[in-house]
Amino acid sequence: MSAPLLQMRAIRKSFGGVEVLKGVDFDVRPAEVHALCGENGAGKSTLMNILAGVHRPEAGEITLGDRRFDRFASAHAARQEGISIVFQERSLFAPLTVAENIFAGRQPVTGWGRIDRKRMRADARRVLAAIAPDIDADAAVADLSPAQQQMVEIAKALSLDAKIVIFDEPTAALTGAETSRLFAVIQQLQQRGVGVVYISHRLEEIFALADRVTVLKDGAGQGTLTVSETSADDLIRRMVGRNLEQAEPSTDRSSGSVLLEVKGLTDPVVRGAQTALLKDVSFQARAGEIVGLAGLAGAGRTETALALFGVRPRASGEVFLAGQRVEIRSPADAIALGLGYVSEDRKESGLFLDMSLRRNVSAARLDRFGGWFFRDREESAVAHEFRKKLCIVCRDVDQDTGHLSGGNQQKVLLARWLLVNPRVLIVDEPTRGVDVGAKAEVHQLLRDFARQGHAVVVISSDLPEVMTMSDRIYVMRAGRIVGELQRAEATEEAVMRLAAGGNGRITD
Repeated sequence: MSAPLLQMRAIRKSFGGVEVLKGVDFDVRPAEVHALCGENGAGKSTLMNILAGVHRPEAGEITLGDRRFDRFASAHAARQEGISIVFQERSLFAPLTVAENIFAGRQPVTGWGRIDRKRMRADARRVLAAIAPDIDADAAVADLSPAQQQMVEIAKALSLDAKIVIFDEPTAALTGAETSRLFAVIQQLQQRGVGVVYISHRLEEIFALADRVTVLKDGAGQGTLTVSETSADDLIRRMVGRNLEQAEPSTDRSSGSVLLEVKGLTDPVVRGAQTALLKDVSFQARAGEIVGLAGLAGAGRTETALALFGVRPRASGEVFLAGQRVEIRSPADAIALGLGYVSEDRKESGLFLDMSLRRNVSAARLDRFGGWFFRDREESAVAHEFRKKLCIVCRDVDQDTGHLSGGNQQKVLLARWLLVNPRVLIVDEPTRGVDVGAKAEVHQLLRDFARQGHAVVVISSDLPEVMTMSDRIYVMRAGRIVGELQRAEATEEAVMRLAAGGNGRITD
């Protein structure tokens, strides 16, 4: 067994008087993928941010090779020691190009001291070729999809030629094909002797990729295990301290009344890199039913949701709510008509991170709490009710939402729409970046909401999630609905065959 590249011993860290790391040990060997898992708030990202020089520990020791450190003074100091990190939250500059982002702060220069843009673009293309050859090094990051931006974040870390590379939830926004390319790159890093730390809520990725796994719970280590000698059930028990209930089978909701009907939705608009045009999209969702929208990246699922919610203009098509034709020109129109939308990126376009939990919950129904005289106590009481009902872990309802874990942020966003109580709720990537415990809770919330007579439309890149949640699945490809599958006939193979352009049961 080779000596560790890295050892972290008895690491402690507190925020606001709350201890979030309680003497954690962690190590990485050469050419190893060491996974780190646990629920949101377990301390995974904090531990890795200490290793990457972002946070300073209050106690503990870091050893790299035969050199010991109490801490790294900065992220730059950690990079100088060969540590690179792909952050869970993207840290890109939207107005700059892909190449400028990859080499931000370390641009190559000419003999005259100017930035060598030709060399920078060439180096960026070389890094991108291995992981995202479809991304233009000269494109503005603002014009890229969330998945493409994540690939740029990964390319940025890989360009550092590090000894240790940390991946913090790298596939949360990626498609299956992009995830496969990332795995191939990680295997290449292993072949070069690089140590890889891999944080993920997706246990199937850990079993496919990692050699060892360390589990954290409430800031404390729950053991380091050889992946080949453990199981998903064992990891879940260590992470959450209980066995998760199996997803209940869906029942036949085909007799419910049609709450949402879309006919011939067509969108000819091209915006930057978002070229997935909607072409004659038609589907239905019934009361009490969860309908899934599946497809590969760029298929048009999110564009469909944005068009229905009045964010994205459309050229033609009709929308019916409870049998009545409606005109939706803005999100305000959509909300007034009983349509809700939980966006795919809760941080960028869903939540107000610098505002309190209660203000985020009430944001779409401020009229409920008064006009000239705002009823703060009533708003707080409602937020407390949702905090209890949804098991939101927070200090109090006045805590800034940006300080909550990903799973609790997602629950806050769902609480907002439960307060609005729409007839139809569209949920885009409902559990992206959410741990296994919170994921099960979010799924149950959506099932309960549908049971109350609402219609729910779920968009997810996680195919098992779509299949588990949905009563029916519509499959999209290149801006069109290309197939409809009932729950009984929806296998991963059937969905992917339609999504990728193979034969399947095609809708009219």
